[in-house]
Amino acid sequence: MADVAIVDYGMGNLRSVCKAIEHVAEGAEVVITSDPAVVRASTRVVFPGQGAMPDCMRELDARGLRPAVLDAAASKPFLGICIGQQMLFAHSEEGDVSGLGVFPGNVVRFPPAESMPTADGGHLKVPHMGWNQVWQRASHPLWAGIPDGDRFYFVHSYHVVPADAALIAAETEYGQRFTSAVARDNIFAVQFHPEKSAAAGLRLLSNFVGWAP
Repeated sequence: MADVAIVDYGMGNLRSVCKAIEHVAEGAEVVITSDPAVVRASTRVVFPGQGAMPDCMRELDARGLRPAVLDAAASKPFLGICIGQQMLFAHSEEGDVSGLGVFPGNVVRFPPAESMPTADGGHLKVPHMGWNQVWQRASHPLWAGIPDGDRFYFVHSYHVVPADAALIAAETEYGQRFTSAVARDNIFAVQFHPEKSAAAGLRLLSNFVGWAP
């Protein structure tokens, strides 16, 4: 039984996620797996992803991973990253596709760049790419030791809009305020990439490895 299972449905570079978790969880068994049985048997689950939402949902189902991911989201410490956060919601504008429906709400695209002016007369770019501040909106064990407003690394064109404001664990400003982390019970999910976010990201991953919801 793995200590941490990283769900592999063929979308994204999972090696960097694995290496970051191994760095903060010395001695733990961390596995990248596309085997539903391994996901079900693991102590905790990380659900990352990169790419387009329709492709991610299709590949998840093609590998028979949907039931195992839903079981994990219902029963054990669960960390969603980037598209792995978006897939937890009911629907995405990207490809007009249904998500896993764990959380109520939608995934929407940032407005066109021309509608997001900057103070110097330019415009913000889409995708949102680079370091940005994350403002904590709810206390949570995964924020332990991370200053409010610390910076994390983002790469995305879409973001989640929870139907239930109680889900919002953090927000970020990029032309508008958007939800950058959500939490409920045993699930914590983020739009940013903790594995690419230096000390703050490693601290969040370390907190996840020790989290006992």
